[in-house]
Amino acid sequence: MDRRSFLTAATASLFLPASQTLPTSASRTLRADPFTLGVASGDPSADGFVLWTRLAADPLSPDGRGGMPGRDLDVEWQVATDERFSSVVRSGTATARSRDAHSVHVELTGLEPGRDYFYRFRSEGRLSPEGRTRTTPTGEQPLTFAVAACAHYEHGYYTAYRRLAEQEPDLVVFLGDYMYEYGPSGYTALAGRVRTHTPGKCATLADYRLRHAQYKSDHDLQHAHAVAPWLVAFDDHEVENNWAGSVSSTGAPGFAERRADAFRAYYENMPLRRGSLRGAVLRINRRVSWGSLARFHLLDTRQFRDDQACLDGVRAGCDDRLDTGRTLLGADQWRWLEDGLSGSDTRWNLLGQQILMAQRDYKVGPGREVNLDSWDGYASERTRLLSSLSGTSNPVVLTGDAHMHHQADLKTDFDDPDSPVVARELVTSSIASDGDGYRDRTWIAEALAENPHISYIDQRRGYLMARLTRDDLSVDFRTLDYISRKGAPAKTAHRLTIPAGEAAEHRR
Repeated sequence: MDRRSFLTAATASLFLPASQTLPTSASRTLRADPFTLGVASGDPSADGFVLWTRLAADPLSPDGRGGMPGRDLDVEWQVATDERFSSVVRSGTATARSRDAHSVHVELTGLEPGRDYFYRFRSEGRLSPEGRTRTTPTGEQPLTFAVAACAHYEHGYYTAYRRLAEQEPDLVVFLGDYMYEYGPSGYTALAGRVRTHTPGKCATLADYRLRHAQYKSDHDLQHAHAVAPWLVAFDDHEVENNWAGSVSSTGAPGFAERRADAFRAYYENMPLRRGSLRGAVLRINRRVSWGSLARFHLLDTRQFRDDQACLDGVRAGCDDRLDTGRTLLGADQWRWLEDGLSGSDTRWNLLGQQILMAQRDYKVGPGREVNLDSWDGYASERTRLLSSLSGTSNPVVLTGDAHMHHQADLKTDFDDPDSPVVARELVTSSIASDGDGYRDRTWIAEALAENPHISYIDQRRGYLMARLTRDDLSVDFRTLDYISRKGAPAKTAHRLTIPAGEAAEHRR
């Protein structure tokens, strides 16, 4: 018996009464620990959540199957009210199917609202790490949540994930670019390459599975998953840079199949509910309520959009972007969002989405250049969305993608200084994408002068840590000075407090 096996057996016998011990498999057929990708939970409700793991004895096996046998395996799971698992409240057995890359999604119901739970798995005589998760409350219980995005593996270490986890939030909201599809050095940061991607650009199901396994093998990321439930949404790089609906940004043939494979691999590696994957469609737009305090409206800004106007990019003079017929969300998602906003009875409404919503002029001086992949490329629909927020209780937009912290006022007319503010936008910087980051004060001053509705920008890596109560939302913009080597501390570079009712006061 090796050391890991001994500790597994000792842990089970020490922490659990005999009647509650996880059954030991009759035989062990795996030569290595299958829980190399860690554990995760997500999409909490008042009586449950999703538990996730994926068995991978050899996570970097080139075929993307994680070094697992071509047969299904039983995976036992436990949920307890304490981290020593002395009070197990639910347990069962799930099947890790070979066709699903031996991933497991357990959807639990019937638990108590507003409390912590601890969970773990066992398969083939091996015990997984433990995770902590939480059900949502039924009242106005305060919420501490983190917002993160954009974690290019080659650009740096995941220290930001570790620092985020050390703050032990109740919830993590991840807003896209969890992994990147590029081959080695396919997207080079200013700081250079710190780590190396698996070979080749992702193009097949095996490629995407392997790349997810490489990212999930990072212990700092595993720690962040194990500390709290996550709400996850993809952006573009989980499939391909700047894809739009059914259109490949590179014009490569077979994009529909490639996108379907990327969606499948994403689902297999995320704590999503089983109903989210519907054939070739992966539904990530959904609502999660934190009691009567807040409702998260997670949007999909990729799958149903029109192709970018004027051949994409940061450009000037693109009148097509103003076309009233252009859509970013698609008709069905629009109806879903409007119904959810009008029917919301929570104190706060938080829109989690992927791309910069505020108008952003990249040109210094006369004229204007905008990013056509962002909401600036779909300006008419943005105005419609911001107009619909005028009747919503305390709306706040949470955003990823930009690789920089931003704080912005959202208006129906950004060119009119007297146009009322209808919501605040809080944009998180990246976990790792673009390397160490920097703070170019001259560039920042020029950007703020060109965009007076934006009041804060920071080019360093980091995440947001927010505290939400009935009365206000306080947000810390957390930054790290470097990620090209391990161990950087995180600090609060900027702090913002939004009182409840502030947007409504601006509108009067």
